[in-house]
Order: sequence, then C-alpha cells, then structure tokens
Amino acid sequence: MNVNAVTGKITPLGDKVFVNNMNFGEQVTAGGIVLMSDDSKDHGIHARWAQVWAVGKDHAEEFAVGDWILIEHGRWTRGIPYEYEDGTETTIRMVENKSIIMWDTEQPKDAIIGHLDGGGPAPSINPEDFVRI
Repeated sequence: MNVNAVTGKITPLGDKVFVNNMNFGEQVTAGGIVLMSDDSKDHGIHARWAQVWAVGKDHAEEFAVGDWILIEHGRWTRGIPYEYEDGTETTIRMVENKSIIMWDTEQPKDAIIGHLDGGGPAPSINPEDFVRI
C-alpha cells in the first residue's frame, strides 16, 4: 500500500484528459531508430504516446478512454500515483486537449509515429531515409 497514492473515483474537470502508460525510458522505433530516455537534454526531447485513462465532462474530441494519444513534449503534468482497489498502481498525468497531436485506437508500434484516424497500419521510420553528415 502506497500512503502517497490517490484512491477512489477521480474525474478530470472541463475538457482535461488524464493519461497513464507514458513511457519515459529509451525507445526504439520499428525502423530501428533509438530514442534516448528523457534526461532533460536535447536528445531526449520528443513527443510521447500515452493511454487515455479518463476524460472530463466537456470532452468533445473523438478519442475515448483506452485510446492512445500523442502529446507534445513536456505538455503533461507531473505524475501522481493512483492505487486501484485491488492494490495495483499506475501513474496518472493531466493533459490539455490543445497539446494532443494525434490519436490511435491501438498502442502505436513506433514510439513517435502514428496515424490520425485509428485505421490502417502505423507508418514506420526507415533509417535509410536519414543521412549523417
């Protein structure tokens, strides 16, 4: 039991969105590109995918709880631990709708690339498309 964890029913206000399952570790795209972990350095700065955990009552977007959204870098709050009734925990963060870049109904296979409408395969980054100077 985490004494610092929030428990019970919580709901975002207005059109705010609560997310969880945001990955801050090193990520590798389907094309093999390594995205370094976010360590406050330029090479760690990039948008991140997160799963929608709850939406406010004024939420008017097409995505729903359980969908995955891509959020502009740094446009989320610090995480707060949330403890479910069964004792398992997750970390909840708040996101504003204006910071959401795109969404998908399934967890994207690539770390930062996806598609807008939730249909079809997610595109992949091809390492051969990049030239190191």
